[in-house]
Amino acid sequence: QVQLVESGGGLVQAGGSLRLSCAASGRTFSSAAMGWFRQAPGKEREFVAAISWSGSRTGYADSVKGRFAISRDNAKNAVYLQMNSLKPEDTAVYYCAAVSRPSSSDTYYYQRVHYDYWGQGTQVTVSS
Repeated sequence: QVQLVESGGGLVQAGGSLRLSCAASGRTFSSAAMGWFRQAPGKEREFVAAISWSGSRTGYADSVKGRFAISRDNAKNAVYLQMNSLKPEDTAVYYCAAVSRPSSSDTYYYQRVHYDYWGQGTQVTVSS
């Protein structure tokens, strides 16, 4: 059974930092793209960041560019999201996601439709 388990969420003051982790089990994702999405109350789930299978290509939502950094460790079957200069509008449940099909090209995806596996989410709350 494939599982993605997020950790590292919590309550932080504006301007602070958090590092989210996502540990995958049940299969390896070392040849597949992975990403982070978030969903605030009453809003649609939105793209945050994504990374290619090699880790050499990354993409970010404009709202987090320059503040967040996605990385991965294929040996540990894990992906991370370093979040700096957090703002109250970053408050949301953050979800890790993974593409099922290994990628023949070193690409990443913005759209939810490409992702086959999802974690349960971890709450991030940023106080002003």
